[in-house]
Amino acid sequence: MTIKEQILEEIDKVPESALLEVLEFVRSLKNEQQLNIDDRVWQAYLDSEREREEVYRRLANS
Repeated sequence: MTIKEQILEEIDKVPESALLEVLEFVRSLKNEQQLNIDDRVWQAYLDSEREREEVYRRLANS
């Protein structure tokens, strides 16, 4: 059984009154993952800017 199947099986056992909380938790995990991806993309951009500045500096000094 896959993890997804196990999660779905467990969700079927959750009382209806708690499903909203489960949904909010799953959405928060998804949002947190997206923020981590966004942070890595931004960091890669900043790193490339630093590298470009270093290349330009070295070219100007040569």
